[in-house]
Amino acid sequence: MTDSTRSTGSFRNRLQQEKSPYLLQHASNPVDWYPWGEEAFEKARREDKPIFLSIGYSTCHWCHVMAHESFENEEVARLLNESFISIKVDREERPDIDKLYMAVCQLLTGGGGWPLTILMTPDRRPFYAGTYIPRESRSGMVGMLVLIPGLSEVWRKERNRILETAGEITTALQGMDQGGPGELPLDRVLHEAYDDLRRRFDARYGGFDSAPKFPMAQHSFFLLRYGRRQENSQALAIVEKTLQSMRRGGIYDAVGFGFHRYSTDAQWRLPHFEKMLYDQALLAMAYTEAFQAAGQSLYKKTAREILTYVLRDMTAPEGGFYSAEDADTAGEEGAFYLWTAEELRQVLPTEEAELMIRVYAIPEGGKPSVLHCSSSYPELSVDLDLPEERLLERLESARQKLFLQRAKRIRPLRDDKILTDWNGLMIAAMARAAAVFEEPVYLQAAREAVRFILENLRDPRGRLLHRWREGEAAMPAVLDDYAFLIWGLIEAYEATFDANLLQTALSLDEELTAHFWDNASGGYFYTPDDGESLLVRQKESYDGAIPSGNSVAMLNLLRLSRLTGQAGLEERAVATAQAFADSIRSLSAAHTSFMVALDYLAGPSAEVVIAGSPEGTDTRDMLRELRRAFLPHVTVLLIPDEGEKGMLAGVAEFTGGMTRIDGRATAYVCRNFSCRKPTTDPAEMTTLLRE
Repeated sequence: MTDSTRSTGSFRNRLQQEKSPYLLQHASNPVDWYPWGEEAFEKARREDKPIFLSIGYSTCHWCHVMAHESFENEEVARLLNESFISIKVDREERPDIDKLYMAVCQLLTGGGGWPLTILMTPDRRPFYAGTYIPRESRSGMVGMLVLIPGLSEVWRKERNRILETAGEITTALQGMDQGGPGELPLDRVLHEAYDDLRRRFDARYGGFDSAPKFPMAQHSFFLLRYGRRQENSQALAIVEKTLQSMRRGGIYDAVGFGFHRYSTDAQWRLPHFEKMLYDQALLAMAYTEAFQAAGQSLYKKTAREILTYVLRDMTAPEGGFYSAEDADTAGEEGAFYLWTAEELRQVLPTEEAELMIRVYAIPEGGKPSVLHCSSSYPELSVDLDLPEERLLERLESARQKLFLQRAKRIRPLRDDKILTDWNGLMIAAMARAAAVFEEPVYLQAAREAVRFILENLRDPRGRLLHRWREGEAAMPAVLDDYAFLIWGLIEAYEATFDANLLQTALSLDEELTAHFWDNASGGYFYTPDDGESLLVRQKESYDGAIPSGNSVAMLNLLRLSRLTGQAGLEERAVATAQAFADSIRSLSAAHTSFMVALDYLAGPSAEVVIAGSPEGTDTRDMLRELRRAFLPHVTVLLIPDEGEKGMLAGVAEFTGGMTRIDGRATAYVCRNFSCRKPTTDPAEMTTLLRE
């Protein structure tokens, strides 16, 4: 492969054989990229070269910037090809590699992000870490044209210094806190987490801390439960202020629905425009739960709009959900989503255009702007002297016209790989919304995704795989794949009462325990016992953009224990909490998903078994009574008819003797491991739950 071949643009590196959209984006770079694998490591050893590891993902704006500046540049490519073996990794495809080397970056720099840049020895021991690196040095940042020759010279002339540094980093990484066993005083740790979030809450704009602001749906999950437990109205108020502010802000796509990744400012106005499947799933659940807890129609509307976006733009025809949409359009961030006042007047009737300009604060004669609304609908109704119902009708009419106009623009890139873990989250969101809003379309989408994952993302042994794209399933599953899919299956069971889903959840939990459980200290490792050997087998407890796998696994165990009556599942849940006790106590607000599980463990919880026909009005009345309220500690089973009774009893043996009374739907309410007298009255069932 000559330099002249590269300069013509005909050069294609080894990434052309990959399935990852991110890797394929770099397949025509003049950099001689390798995918992660033994071929690259063997060449590094043979040629005695260090490794340049670059980790990112297809919808990452700064990954695009660095690619355009450096990886498409002939001079940078020449320097990399001469001095390093260069490896590209899609963080979404290989989250195990990403987590490991992101921990290195945080250890060395105190921060992290993508693109992630790691330099390491041929045996994969890191000695340098950074994120975005410009091509040329500027603003105190060392550029690639300086960094590469400098580190290459150090590698040649001061090898011992690099090896010593790599050894120290590896030792530090292996010694990083992976939990710390102990006891957890439940009430105290829940109070501490709440107090921490309350102190960090932005009372003016909602959310937590200052810019940039991330949605962090996990905080809402915990605060809703804490508020219910403590009868604390302030906890609910924090959630409502945050969700309302986000819904009005530019972080929400007011034209096509769905949430962007995060806000670059404290007011939720200017987002980073990529859209991630996991954000849609978690936020759909947050708004659904807020609707149950507070009853405001805005929350129901928002949850349904998020799922409308997912069904329209992020659902694969084969079943399952795509991963993300890019922030950039033709190299310009957010261009697909921005409007000028002039454009609005060209597209909309005069009255609608002026309404949109006023409601969404579009500046006159300015640059294209993201739609954001600083006032609530009731406030706008008063300000505009327009009934709220009429205001919403006019805004919806204008939105539909803008949506049709926007469809003519070049769409952002869609990352169409299907990931087991993120699909598990969306299955949970669809199933929960289907039950609460009585929407069969959501339930069908959830069931199709379950079917797709179970049929297409398993290896010949039946073990889960992580990624599917263009007919190829690959990459061994990690903890999150199992934990999030089990979560989705539990939600799907409680929406459908198909005992097969519950049985599948139990089978996957057994598989998870067999290959991920830490028999020495408790808790789950991120990678399986027979997976690729990395520098460290990580075991994490804290939340990132998504809940920690250990926290979700713990809550799954508690719910499965209540659904099946298997006490051993709860014992493992307790052991999971104890395995990370020190970390949870020291950084409670970084573990709000664990707080959700601990809140459930603290109880009291209840199990409701309904014996009745799924299509019967009396059964539906009981289910509607359970689903319209926010009852996070209640699990629900249904014995649909005598023919299927044996199937459920095989999974949940304690339901075997529960039957209908006088042929009517009958609820058996069990609390604190004892069951009350069965009732055919939905109101009495609710009373029993409140005792």
